[in-house]
Amino acid sequence: MVCEGSVHCLTLAYVADNIPEIRRASAFGVLSGVGSSAFVCGTLSARFLKTSSTFQVAASVAAVAAVYMKLFLPDSVIKDGVLDRAILEQKPCVIHLDGESAQDSPVFKSMPSLDDMLSLLQTSSTFTKAAIVAFFSNLGDVGLHTSLMYYLKARFHFNKHQFADLMMISGIAGTISQLVLMPILAPTIGEEKLLAIGLLFSCSHMFLYSIAWSFWVPYAAAMFSILIVFAPPCIRSIASKQVGPSEQGKVQGCISGISSFAHLVSPLAFTPLTALFLSDGAPFNFPGFSIMCIGFASMIAFLQSLTIRAAPPISNKKVGNCSYTEA
Repeated sequence: MVCEGSVHCLTLAYVADNIPEIRRASAFGVLSGVGSSAFVCGTLSARFLKTSSTFQVAASVAAVAAVYMKLFLPDSVIKDGVLDRAILEQKPCVIHLDGESAQDSPVFKSMPSLDDMLSLLQTSSTFTKAAIVAFFSNLGDVGLHTSLMYYLKARFHFNKHQFADLMMISGIAGTISQLVLMPILAPTIGEEKLLAIGLLFSCSHMFLYSIAWSFWVPYAAAMFSILIVFAPPCIRSIASKQVGPSEQGKVQGCISGISSFAHLVSPLAFTPLTALFLSDGAPFNFPGFSIMCIGFASMIAFLQSLTIRAAPPISNKKVGNCSYTEA
């Protein structure tokens, strides 16, 4: 649990360091698609493995991943001439007319501070909007995952096999979409529109769950994942384009931290609400009311995504991480 979020964050930062901006949304989509396919394979494997062997196999696969990373993935090195947009506050340095600087500012900091994170949110309005979208999107997603099983069990008497079928449908649809559709659509219509499309279908499928009138409706709603999966990679891509290569880890870490906060808040807010409306003491007869409220949280993310505009192109010339003035 301690390492899971950081591994995902560093993976995204590594991809951002090595992929040009124009292809970054597609790359994040393919990365998410590979993760979705791994999720499907893991779900299938769990059906055939003994409970005692599941954790051993999982640990072995994680060890293989660590060895592969060490052998085949070189460290990212920031070279001269690469794209750079530093938005974190740095100390100004004075440049004399002869080209010598009176004060050198380090390119890297040992560890980002809280001021750095606040600077990220305050300096770039696009990044701030992306952070808000990430919070409400994760708030809705986690709320749905924590409440849906209880809702479907009480409403349609679903068991673990039917839950697994829903997970398989969502995983397979998401894998196909991210590996096939997103690399085609992202360069064509842009990640801003893809983000809005993904969030629109996200809140729509939550509303569909909340008013489900038959046992087959959840299976139909799960198919919406083919478009819902556009949202997370697009958020990451939009955020990554707001900074230069030396700050990708900080940006992805900030988005991951905001998402983790939503993961903490969502169960506290929606689990008691779900329990209330599935009980005999509900204020009114609407078992899916909590799911509909979760859909409204996702709708906030959708409405906020409509205000995000494409980032202006970054200059190809690296000018450093400090402000320059002639002396």
